[in-house]
Amino acid sequence: MQKITPMNRFFIYNSGRIHYTDQGKGSPIVLIHGYLETSEIWSSFAKKLAGNFRVITVDLPGHGRSDMYDAVYTMNYMATCISKLLEHLELRKAFVTGHSLGGYITLAFAELYPEMLSGYCLMHSQPFSDDADKIEKRNAEIDLVKDGKKDTFIPGNITKLYATANLQKFSEALLRSREIALKIPGETIISVLKGMIARPSRVSVMESGRIPCLWILGAFDNLINCEAIQAKVKLPENAEIIILKNSGHMGFIEEEDLSVKVIAGFVKKLK
Repeated sequence: MQKITPMNRFFIYNSGRIHYTDQGKGSPIVLIHGYLETSEIWSSFAKKLAGNFRVITVDLPGHGRSDMYDAVYTMNYMATCISKLLEHLELRKAFVTGHSLGGYITLAFAELYPEMLSGYCLMHSQPFSDDADKIEKRNAEIDLVKDGKKDTFIPGNITKLYATANLQKFSEALLRSREIALKIPGETIISVLKGMIARPSRVSVMESGRIPCLWILGAFDNLINCEAIQAKVKLPENAEIIILKNSGHMGFIEEEDLSVKVIAGFVKKLK
């Protein structure tokens, strides 16, 4: 088997540098990481997916090796960043997969740049805006970061990402997730939290059926009620929903091989 090594590269977005990796050959798949994550979270998953596809991961503004920007990181702002990445790579279309926050960005991308999508996947994400309780929680996190106390809530947040039954099995992955999260600058966390608070509902984007959609949820997700959320969205005929029966919010780690298989199968059907 040919060894696949991701190439670390950069492109210019609004006078700053955005880091991305590019590996494999075939139909292009872009992976967008979630809140308190960087592209590093995709490393194993991307490598497996790159056996059959060209896989691109990106550090969102202010994350990982990407530059910090003096802006609120709205979903539109970050979606435009992804569009500039595709233009830089001279890709007419790509399949975009977004995890959690990455899913919010993916839906913004689908609304703003539908012509650049062959299809998209929401992985442990949902299309609704924040309710009052969620906004209160995000504002509380903003206050903690401003007080220099981001380390007080990050470990607990990361633990909730994994199904309770999987905490021991994926203890190393959990520690790695925490390490990645704790390295993210406080300014970035605040900018992202403000952007998530401001985001509108994009359920109409999902329900319109304009672009083929794959929706992956975890049966034991501590952040998204798997059963309740399905009833709130009327999926069109070109959408497919997959429930990972042994996952929380991190199915691409908790059920990695199955997640690779599901995404690969969906993308191949788009050809």
